[in-house]
Amino acid sequence: MIKKIFVILLITISIFIIFTIIENPGSEEQIDDEIIKVDKNQESDEPRKIPTEIVSEFFNVWVYETDIFIENGVKVAKSFHFELIEENNSLYKEIGIINDDVNVVVILPVFTSSAYSKNGFYDYFENKCDSCTTTQIVENDFLEYYTASQIGAKILEKLGYETITDIVVDKNPDILKEFDSIILLHNEYVTQTMFDTITKHPNVIYLYPNALYAEIDVNYEKNQITLIKGHEYPSPEIKNGFNWEYDNTHPYEFDRDCLNWEFYDIPNGKMLNCYPEKIFPLNKEFLKEIKNLVN
Repeated sequence: MIKKIFVILLITISIFIIFTIIENPGSEEQIDDEIIKVDKNQESDEPRKIPTEIVSEFFNVWVYETDIFIENGVKVAKSFHFELIEENNSLYKEIGIINDDVNVVVILPVFTSSAYSKNGFYDYFENKCDSCTTTQIVENDFLEYYTASQIGAKILEKLGYETITDIVVDKNPDILKEFDSIILLHNEYVTQTMFDTITKHPNVIYLYPNALYAEIDVNYEKNQITLIKGHEYPSPEIKNGFNWEYDNTHPYEFDRDCLNWEFYDIPNGKMLNCYPEKIFPLNKEFLKEIKNLVN
């Protein structure tokens, strides 16, 4: 009788343990309604590399496990990494400026990345947040993939292009006078100071449509940006916040395949007729043309 009671008790405990595990899986398996960010500061001697959907014959491409987020229940890579391949050194001489005497700088769009981040301007545009016309400035090393031209920025850096952030330009606009050429990425949100300085420079390569689209103000003490005008704000009839005649948002921003890419002239430089994030790791002729434009 005692043995029978012991067996029944053992079975009961086992069932309880199984159901506890099922109902309370490890935190890594749980999916919140919010974007779940893996701690980038966690100590790891060798972060695990994960293959990506980007396949390039010019660069090794990967994401780290710590770059993966859960967004609406789906794993999403928010940061891509590129590495030069030794066998391609002769190619890099054709498409890059690593050892060239070229005086050019690329402006990284930290303000735009901030606008697209969580609790940013787009939460306001989508009626998720009434106060999100003011938002925090993100870290310089975490440009939003696609919306802030992360791939373009990283590949240009690998190919020898010097970079500075839009923060640096806003604080010290005269710095652009030191460069013969300027490359803009998806610098959609800029200050009036930046707009004036960039449009007065004689040789700007507007590499992404929709640049210089909306005016912001920056509070450096609070590390915040505030939307002032543009993107149908504060009234629906306002498109470009600077009323800029060379705005090329429509229709070029929405050509994401760039099958018929080309640069065309405006008074202070060149503009591209498509959004090139997809072709950056894939198109040799495109990268060669950028080099030609700044030489």
